[in-house]
Amino acid sequence: MGGKRFGVLLCAEDSDYVKKKYGGYFGVFVEMLAEEGETWDVYRVAAGELPPDDMIGLYDGFVITGSCSDAYGNDIWICKLLSLLQNLNSMKKQVLGICFGHQILGRALGGKIGRATSGWDIGVTQVQLSSSSELFSSLQMPASLSVIECHRDEVWELPPQVEVVAWSEKTRIEMFKYGDHIMGIQGHPEYTKDILLHLIDRLLQRNYIVESYADEVKSKVEKGEPDREAWKKLCTSFLKRKL
Repeated sequence: MGGKRFGVLLCAEDSDYVKKKYGGYFGVFVEMLAEEGETWDVYRVAAGELPPDDMIGLYDGFVITGSCSDAYGNDIWICKLLSLLQNLNSMKKQVLGICFGHQILGRALGGKIGRATSGWDIGVTQVQLSSSSELFSSLQMPASLSVIECHRDEVWELPPQVEVVAWSEKTRIEMFKYGDHIMGIQGHPEYTKDILLHLIDRLLQRNYIVESYADEVKSKVEKGEPDREAWKKLCTSFLKRKL
């Protein structure tokens, strides 16, 4: 028998830049999370591609990526993804959700998702970690970590059985954990600063943000530094049940 097997549920379209430099967002996640002897597959969920029912049992875990779509939307692919996530939850599969993935996981668990009242959060954000969570103490994490963020939606509320384990000035639910098998992170641990800077240009081109805001955010990004190694350790430890 081979090593562990993981699936990336890709909910975004790859930008030309990310495709060229990293082999798409799938490549970015593999670079952060994959270790020798593992098999990593990608499912282009936003294009209607999901893991077949008879394959799900073969996987040790799944990662849900970011997306330009709204996690509170009812597109057919989003509804299918929600039903897959509820299935994965009942099977107790390890599931890590990032940005849109964090929000859609929150929704699948019965939470409420919507536009952030504070507007866009783009940049390198300092996130406070819960001192009472075993997740962080077992990995000897500091009291806070900085992470790249790029979102205007957020998780508004979660059912009481879901534990909120991190927050920031702008976002009340930066991270949550449900049981030992589900974890959501609003930030982008997998992003490098160059990916974010290119994304800011794309958002500007598509009129999601205005130029003055784009310039302001870019100058802040240049000065900040995300704690990528700590996030990598956290994500891999969770996904591979090393905690």
